[in-house]
Amino acid sequence: MLKLKKTIAISTIALMAATSVVSTSVQAEVTANAAATSNYLWRGQEQTGGDAAISGGIDYANESGFYAGTWASNASWADEMTYELDLYAGFGGDINESVSYDVGYIYYAYPDAVSGADADFSEIYGSISVEGFTFGASVLATSAASGDGTDFGDSLYLTADYGFAVGSNGTEMALHLGHYSGDFIGDDNILDYGISISKDGFTFGLSDTDIDDSDIKAYVAYSVDFNL
Repeated sequence: MLKLKKTIAISTIALMAATSVVSTSVQAEVTANAAATSNYLWRGQEQTGGDAAISGGIDYANESGFYAGTWASNASWADEMTYELDLYAGFGGDINESVSYDVGYIYYAYPDAVSGADADFSEIYGSISVEGFTFGASVLATSAASGDGTDFGDSLYLTADYGFAVGSNGTEMALHLGHYSGDFIGDDNILDYGISISKDGFTFGLSDTDIDDSDIKAYVAYSVDFNL
């Protein structure tokens, strides 16, 4: 479930719409990413039973604002599950100098889970960023387990994030608040929250939820990006 940020975050691509009848070449970029974390958390919940996770992905983006990519990580929240594979595509850009947006579709696949395709699902997502604030929403689009009565729109995840620089040495701090509502994952209302500090690819964070008996979870992660 996308991403160690990303908490897998997908970078917003600058919107450069063509307004001239003269054809212009659109430059494209392909990048790769790799990361390791002591605990893979998705919306405040562990995806590897508290164990470490290794992940990586490849992304394509062009100046039109379109992007697409894939990302994989080990995961073990269901019987015999060993990994997760995400496929996504979207469009992002700048509205003005301080406001940007991002909309897209993501498919979460768990090919070797004992329940087979029943573990797979997808979401439509969107966000608006204003200065250091980002407000987002993700809506359930499809569920392979539709036989249990789960349909489009049966879950909604709302987020509010704020990131800011700490000092002048490249250190950044991020605050997160998320709220899940619906009947897709059992509980009909879940609040998750966290704080993290990052520098030079390293991140230390704390995360928790309001689920009964939930404990604060600490993690350390390192990520790196590559141009291909």
